Amino acid sequence: MTGAAGTLGGYVVALAKRAGLTVVADAAEKDVDLVRSFGADHVVPRGDDVAGRIRELFPDGVDGLVDGAVQDEEVLPAVKDGGGVATVRFWKGDGNDRLRFHPVLVGEAAERHDWLEELRELAEAGVLALRVADVVPAERASEAHERLAAGGVRGRLVLDLG
Repeated sequence: MTGAAGTLGGYVVALAKRAGLTVVADAAEKDVDLVRSFGADHVVPRGDDVAGRIRELFPDGVDGLVDGAVQDEEVLPAVKDGGGVATVRFWKGDGNDRLRFHPVLVGEAAERHDWLEELRELAEAGVLALRVADVVPAERASEAHERLAAGGVRGRLVLDLG
């Protein structure tokens, strides 16, 4: 899992652990404990050559990867031949047939009411932690957008409409 400290990453790590998978995640030094708290079995330093650091742990490569950090082709060497890669932000792969690509689109996922219902149940059961980074008054919504665009927000910014 790249981008493991982010919201998507945290959920993916927790769901993967719930499914019984061994989870390798990347994280900045300041986020290692956070990522481990989600359930990651191995945490490698984020940044250049994450794929190489993953291959140090799993020389044959991993079976699958969720690329929440949008590293695209840079992280593909971490995945073994025939493995799967879930991509975000409309990237559909590098055109090779060595790997199976699974683009994840928010619009499509939002229509899967069965998935959303399962996520709600897992949140209510405490399996998924809903992380709120800050509550921002609605009149400061532009500030919230700027913070999100700058990156590094750990959790969701909630607009208070009251």
